[in-house]
Amino acid sequence: MDSFETKIIASIHTDFPTKFGIPRQSGLIDELKGIIVFEPEYRNPEALRGIEGFTHLWLIWRFSESVRDEWSPTVRPPRLGGNKRVGVFATRSPFRPNAIGLSCVKLCEVKHDKDLGHILVVSGVDMMDGTPIVDIKPYLPISDSHPDAASGFAKNTNEKAVEISNELLERVQEDKRTALLKVLAQDPRPAYHDDPERIYYLEYADYQVKFQVTDDVIKVINVK
Repeated sequence: MDSFETKIIASIHTDFPTKFGIPRQSGLIDELKGIIVFEPEYRNPEALRGIEGFTHLWLIWRFSESVRDEWSPTVRPPRLGGNKRVGVFATRSPFRPNAIGLSCVKLCEVKHDKDLGHILVVSGVDMMDGTPIVDIKPYLPISDSHPDAASGFAKNTNEKAVEISNELLERVQEDKRTALLKVLAQDPRPAYHDDPERIYYLEYADYQVKFQVTDDVIKVINVK
């Protein structure tokens, strides 16, 4: 078969209205929550029977902002500074033949909403608000965990220190503060950006966060 139909079964709601600032992988920031709302056709509670027995889930989703008619066999990963090309299948780039993403998230709660039916509350998300989900599968540690696996060029990067005044931090809703600080510590800039005078704008939840980066320090200069 040259193609097959993929159905959107749900969408996830997160604190990221845009792509900038989203963690580069799932599971990096436990405090980042998401709410999965199923499409009306898939709101049958029987479809979730037994899901509470799993602590983590695989989400298969669409890079809805990166769908293209053409594809390239090589891409330039931000981890390599955006200058070196590697094979698309050696990356998690959104620019691929099928714009499909894969995330492992923690299942926090299964809730019932009188209007939306059963919804899933998950944490460790790395998706933009409204991202369409095409499937959900349980994570199985007996087969899905490989602690000795090699990471290729995607080595762990050191977190940066974050400087923010108490006045600015108090503008942020209390239960959103830790996640925001961890998002900033991951350094959301493209890897090839290195201008200490440049000002960046991060949209997170209902806030716009303005910051600069000097050496290994991210300094927040405004929150509104």
